[in-house]
Amino acid sequence: MASAAKNPEVAGVLLAAGGGRRLGGRPKALLEHRGRPLIEHAVRSLRNGGCGPLHVVLGAAAEEVRARADLSGCAVTVNPGWEEGMGSSLRLGLAALSATDADAALVLLVDQPGIGAEAVARVRLAYRSRASLAAASYGGERGHPVLFGAERWADIAAGAVGDRGARTYLREHRDAITLVECSDVAEAYDIDTSQDLRHLE
Repeated sequence: MASAAKNPEVAGVLLAAGGGRRLGGRPKALLEHRGRPLIEHAVRSLRNGGCGPLHVVLGAAAEEVRARADLSGCAVTVNPGWEEGMGSSLRLGLAALSATDADAALVLLVDQPGIGAEAVARVRLAYRSRASLAAASYGGERGHPVLFGAERWADIAAGAVGDRGARTYLREHRDAITLVECSDVAEAYDIDTSQDLRHLE
């Protein structure tokens, strides 16, 4: 266990299944950012932030995403029930990790391109044990990415329903969360509406 604490395996989990309902049905993973699909930016943030292995959960337009985006080096899971909300994708992502030796999962959302490798690396370094619970914060407000120690995955998955993801679990365990301030290196906006597209280059 000492070696796990010294060199933890923190897997990256990218939730990228959304269909972009408020964007006219444009899957968020395929929105263009700096000339490439948005999903590639998120994968790079996880990889450059020190996470591995990398697991990607797709849903809407999954085959098109596979065809157009470079997901090399990633394990890909397709969520057939992606329309149920983020909770189902989080459950699938954690289930995929349960067969690995990962000590923790660091979860990132595809529609937050303002969160890069620096924030990922900071939250990753908050790992202390397989019971760790950590999250980036922005001006003291909890945000993404979030780190879940492996001992917590089953309980998190059990409560991940609808669009809540891990929100209920995090609220119930707020006293156990290590908040990692990231507002100096990241911006936590979402790409949810057509107005938000101004954030993309």
